[in-house]
Amino acid sequence: MKAAIRTMLMSPSSPGSSMWTTRRDGEVKLRMEEQGPGSEAPKTVHQLFQESVSKYSNFYALASKKNGKWAKLTYKMYYDECWKAAKSFLKLGLERFHGVGILGFNSAEWFIADIGAILAGGFAVGIYTTNSPEACHYVAENCSANVIVVENHKQLQKILEIEHRLPHLKAIVQYGEEIKEQRPKLYSLTWTAAAAARFIMLRDAREKQEEVVSYLPLSHIAAQMCDIWAAMALGVQVYFAQPDALKGSLVETLREVRPTAFLGVPRVWEKMEEKMKSVGMKASAIRRKVAAWAKGVGLQTNLKKMDGRLDEPVNFRLARQLVYRKVRKAIGLERCTKCYTGAAPITRETLEFFLSLNIPVMELYGMSESSGPHTISLPHAFKLGSCGKVLSGCHTLIHKPDMDGIGEICFSGRHVFMGYLNMEDKTREAIDEDGWLHSGDLGKHDKDGFLFITGRIKELIITAGGENIPPVPIEDAVKNAVPIISNAMLVGDKAKFLSMLLTLKCVVDADTGEPGDELSPEALAFCQRLGSKATKVSEIISSKDKAIYTAIQKGISAVNEKAVSNAQKVQKWVLLEKDFSLFGGELGPTMKLKRPVVAQKYRDRIAQFYTDTEPPSGEPSARP
Repeated sequence: MKAAIRTMLMSPSSPGSSMWTTRRDGEVKLRMEEQGPGSEAPKTVHQLFQESVSKYSNFYALASKKNGKWAKLTYKMYYDECWKAAKSFLKLGLERFHGVGILGFNSAEWFIADIGAILAGGFAVGIYTTNSPEACHYVAENCSANVIVVENHKQLQKILEIEHRLPHLKAIVQYGEEIKEQRPKLYSLTWTAAAAARFIMLRDAREKQEEVVSYLPLSHIAAQMCDIWAAMALGVQVYFAQPDALKGSLVETLREVRPTAFLGVPRVWEKMEEKMKSVGMKASAIRRKVAAWAKGVGLQTNLKKMDGRLDEPVNFRLARQLVYRKVRKAIGLERCTKCYTGAAPITRETLEFFLSLNIPVMELYGMSESSGPHTISLPHAFKLGSCGKVLSGCHTLIHKPDMDGIGEICFSGRHVFMGYLNMEDKTREAIDEDGWLHSGDLGKHDKDGFLFITGRIKELIITAGGENIPPVPIEDAVKNAVPIISNAMLVGDKAKFLSMLLTLKCVVDADTGEPGDELSPEALAFCQRLGSKATKVSEIISSKDKAIYTAIQKGISAVNEKAVSNAQKVQKWVLLEKDFSLFGGELGPTMKLKRPVVAQKYRDRIAQFYTDTEPPSGEPSARP
């Protein structure tokens, strides 16, 4: 994991002379512009927070569910708690430019620890809750952590296991649970509990504020920018979801909070889509017919809106009353005017599904190294499959474009990071001599200035014949062609042909997030339509279920027919016994596929594709 130094920590009076630094106390040249957002005077976190408090003092800032009730902090209370945290960290021995590690699920305490660390002159360093003790050690050691804040006993054990190898560590602070054992350097945190309860009856600014639900990992830039910094700048009220949000409880929180804006990674939108389709299958024939009509009207009307035709036909307004409003209410998005997706590629099919229900999902694009978003789609300016247009004050360069205008996407602007902490070689790779940040992503602009991502340089599969193949479009096409497929990963680097690892949609354990053997309702319905009696993944694989295997091959063959060359056809495939998941390590915290992990885990299966003269047992092959 790369720890990026935050530009926000730098004082505006220290301009520096270089575009980057890897020193913890380094300075950089600010990328000031003559006009627009890039010309505005820089602010410290302290200044930003002070401005927010002066504007939103008695508005609610943070809402946490305690014993079934929402306990809330106003912006003034939030500000005061952050300063208490800052003073506490200094008292515990936090030194300038040293880290405060934060290991826990999204909460008011997480926010307060993060901002408190910065106010005290340290680095706020989020650590993924799924990290192993060794991964926690890497992060804590890299930032010279003086303090580590943990949510509970489970996370505490990880730090206690590595404590002796962290020479800079002076204190461990636990919140969320009572400390089970007394140890040197171990402290409890009670910043918000008492203060919050006294002020629950304050006037609610619900009709005047944006409201969001915080559930994506705060160690990731997407949640950091949306939940902490943008929220602070705009006076947003942030509600914290339950720790099992991504395992199923998120929709319950959305229904209760009814946010006005929502950011979901593609996997969240896909899971919603699957659930809605599953519910739809159980509806009566007439309800299914009405829903299909409404979706057709919704998709066509919204596609026309995308082209600038804003008139709404009568049937669209009728569909809104009969279907769209009910669907939005069912998933808690009836007040939501801004639905976004980012952090990983999303399929066109998923975007069209929500568009057909009058829920336009706008794509964002950026990197941790660009402080989050670089391009954004807007309700009045979006195209399906595009990440939108560059933010005001930011600049995009397509580096070394080919005949189709596709090249590496590079960023420039005030949002570009200072550098990787203690990693000079990596920083030189990322930022070139002219100050452009190289994303590693491939893309192009259309004639209207919309950015389209076509692949990732490191993900490109280069076949033995030398053809460069981006895997995501082929994987998405297969998933769309075969609805029972949950995940697909294309392989074939340096090989003579392409192959694919496939997993089936299954029921996931709500407590652990572990994929089970039982097929999901959608997968069951798919099997029943084909005449298969299978109810488990293992049954399909062990019996080489003819109906299912034939349907999968038929879908892959249909995708192959549309391939631009023979090299881009999937020649072999195999069904895996277990779906990819965060639990299994195949997906990252934002549900992005971790290709190297999957390739290592199933290296024997992949090798078998290319050592067998015949297809793997039971798997049909499209090869002649």
